[in-house]
Amino acid sequence: MYQEWASALPHVVAWRSVTPPGAGPKRILPDGCLDLIWQDGTVFVAGPDTTAQIGLAPAGSRHAALRFGAGTGPGVLGVPACEVVDQRVPLDALWPAAEVRAIAEAGDPVAALTAAARRRWQGTDPVMVALAGAARRGLPAGVVAERCGLSARQLQRRSNNAFGYGPKTLHRIMRLQRAVMLGRAGRPFATVSAEAGFADQAHLAREVRAMAGVPLTALLR
Repeated sequence: MYQEWASALPHVVAWRSVTPPGAGPKRILPDGCLDLIWQDGTVFVAGPDTTAQIGLAPAGSRHAALRFGAGTGPGVLGVPACEVVDQRVPLDALWPAAEVRAIAEAGDPVAALTAAARRRWQGTDPVMVALAGAARRGLPAGVVAERCGLSARQLQRRSNNAFGYGPKTLHRIMRLQRAVMLGRAGRPFATVSAEAGFADQAHLAREVRAMAGVPLTALLR
């Protein structure tokens, strides 16, 4: 069982899940976000991923979490996203142990995570919101830099802090997400490659395998 809904915090999604009996490994694709996750009484940070992660939880395992989009997570964590990219980090390595213990023992972990995030909330960076939106639409990062009066180097640095990587990697991740969405809608792969912004179907195949670890056919299965 998996449920998600919009959090009260901007660009943040709350979600919870329970692992059903007989569930196998789950392939978790990069999505340009980082998560604060409560799992069976432990709390950790799932940093922004650059490639797919394989998750395997025992039957009955419970998760409750917040997913931070548009670069909003690092302000709450208190560290740049590039310091936790492709990592799973215990939250008490970043926050006071007493605060993390209160979340771990909470009857409603999502509410506890939300309250803790609200106390540390730093607001949104309009440039990073614009960069995330451009990446989702397949627009070049240079468009964002020009509109915001930033150099490519400045945008790269701010993107590293907010997302864990630069605009080009963010663009690739969002392009992968578009391809998967189109594939799950039943579009032919030639159409997927064109509409998602790949040069051709071979480019689509290379990128999906590089970032997801399996061909698109297996990913959609």
